[in-house]
Amino acid sequence: MDFYFPTELGEQLAFCSAAFTALAGFIMMFAPGQTFRLLGLQAQEGRPEGFGEGRSMGGFYLGFGLSAIMLAQDWIYMALGASFAMAAFARIISILSDKGSNIVNYLLLVVQIALAALPLLYVFGFIQT
Repeated sequence: MDFYFPTELGEQLAFCSAAFTALAGFIMMFAPGQTFRLLGLQAQEGRPEGFGEGRSMGGFYLGFGLSAIMLAQDWIYMALGASFAMAAFARIISILSDKGSNIVNYLLLVVQIALAALPLLYVFGFIQT
């Protein structure tokens, strides 16, 4: 079984979105403390559940990204893009409702929009070559 890397530009961009998701998940899973610091979060002293949730979330991202890479199917890319689109929508709600108007939220919003757009543009045929 050979490693599959797409030949079309659109699928390569969707693949890169999946690869970035898997990489972020790997980092979140094995370095939750640094991830929390980057996001401005803090696990409560003496309560390991916070780190467990961070690792679990990282495992989900890693699994989703690797599934998209290994299966390389339009429906998987669509699910990846739709998931990041909903995450971006939730971040917009947070910025507007939770007084979360800060640079980190805006940067993460741009990242989530890009991670949503790349696979969705490919799946819906806007990027072909």
